[in-house]
Amino acid sequence: MKFTIDEIKAEHQKVKSGADFPKYIQSLKNLGVSHYITNVADGNVEYFDAEQKSYSTGSKYDTLVVSDHLDLENFKSRLKLHQQGGTNYPTFCRDCADNGVKGWKVDLNEMTCTYFDKSGNNILVEHIPSLNQ
Repeated sequence: MKFTIDEIKAEHQKVKSGADFPKYIQSLKNLGVSHYITNVADGNVEYFDAEQKSYSTGSKYDTLVVSDHLDLENFKSRLKLHQQGGTNYPTFCRDCADNGVKGWKVDLNEMTCTYFDKSGNNILVEHIPSLNQ
């Protein structure tokens, strides 16, 4: 394995808002992360390398109840606000839970972030901007 959870945590500490996300993704890619999956309910993130070995962060906060009702339009507006630096990470996670988003998968090879609901259905796929855009 090319990376450790401590290295990832050090990179995550540099992220102040969603506006910092592209730089964070590039840092993870440089560490050897191929993809990761975030669970909104407890904040656990599982990071994978190219050989599918993984490390998990464990729970990061008190459990959030993910709504059974998906409100995709409201989620999209909250996501946009977060990406523009208008909310912090804990607020964004609460917004996900409130709007029925169970989590997301970031694929660092495809440079996509795919959000999914409680049933595991992909509800939104976004392309992650590169640093030179």
